[in-house]
Amino acid sequence: MSDNPHCVENIEESCACCCSGKHKERDEKEFKDLMNRLKRIEGQVRGIEGMLENDAYCTDVLIQVSAITSALNSFNKALLANHMRTCVADNIRQGNDEVIDELVTTLQKLMK
Repeated sequence: MSDNPHCVENIEESCACCCSGKHKERDEKEFKDLMNRLKRIEGQVRGIEGMLENDAYCTDVLIQVSAITSALNSFNKALLANHMRTCVADNIRQGNDEVIDELVTTLQKLMK
């Protein structure tokens, strides 16, 4: 179990969408912001589904897909910034420099 108050390891409960086994306790503001962003993105994806069902022109769909990509990038930037301010900074303060390697690996995956 980690001493980090923001990122905690939980081996017994594993999220189906991730592999690290770590969990993050987010404050209410961050949680609401991230959820609102995801709900908007979800709405945009549903909008594209409707466009396809209504035989929208290819370039119109492509432009909407580009908007979703931009929204996902903004979501990632917000999440990454908060991760660095909390999880990474807290781990470094506690002497756990391994979190830097984890961050580098994550950034390399994001920049593919």
